[in-house]
Amino acid sequence: MATRQTAGTRAKDSDRNDTCRILDTALAEGQLSGTEHRERVRAATHAATLGELQSLVADLQTANAPVQLPHLKKPLVAGGWGIKAAVAAVLVVLGIAVGWGLFGNGSSPLRSADPGAQADGVAPVVLTPPRQLHSLGGLTGLMEQMKQKFGDTTGYRLVVYPDYASLTRPDPGEDRRELNYSYRGGWDDPSSGSKSPDAVTVDLSKFDAKTVVGVLRGAPETLGIKPADVESSYLIFEPSTDPTTPGALDVSVYVSSDFGSGYIELAGDGAVKRIHYPS
Repeated sequence: MATRQTAGTRAKDSDRNDTCRILDTALAEGQLSGTEHRERVRAATHAATLGELQSLVADLQTANAPVQLPHLKKPLVAGGWGIKAAVAAVLVVLGIAVGWGLFGNGSSPLRSADPGAQADGVAPVVLTPPRQLHSLGGLTGLMEQMKQKFGDTTGYRLVVYPDYASLTRPDPGEDRRELNYSYRGGWDDPSSGSKSPDAVTVDLSKFDAKTVVGVLRGAPETLGIKPADVESSYLIFEPSTDPTTPGALDVSVYVSSDFGSGYIELAGDGAVKRIHYPS
């Protein structure tokens, strides 16, 4: 049975990613200014519920967006008599159990040994996936996680935030659709959406990780943004639009602050293609 989604339903990383994609489209269409887009993207990445995400796109025209947020329904409200009956039933069962344990002659479930407290010989398994993704070990570890999960490092687009990532890959069962995965120590179940007409598959690991990390760490100073003012930063890996380098990868380094935002375009080998200073 499908989960009834309401404004209070907890949002997944895929929901936050979809909201950011809708906001990106609104920015490209001129519905949002750069400042509005930056503020809403920041709010989307920290949103806890679907209602919070819906409020960020409620005033936008989203027909041309690559994805749509789910339609939210009003929460079901149980009648007063139903709640009272449920509470009464719980109290009756609890009373019987307590009475049985205190006064009964038979074996009481309250007095029986807890099987969860018995030794079972199972050794602890400590998981050590990369968490700080804006580092050399974090980026290379993320690529390794992709290989383990999918058998390769190909996709349409990869967005890497400091502690989580969003990946768009082809749907192997339907060429007209794409799958969107979120990574937080592991790859969540994907959401599905219509494939963009200009989507191109590329090897997302074809970049100089050491150079990219160095440019990322120096990006605030490069863009004239004080490190203390930085509100958010992220990396975007996607196919190059240069027709002379088919199969090449482009990397964009984004930095945002309350006083402006900018980004640096790099080729996969780390060569600087363009610097977009804060306006």
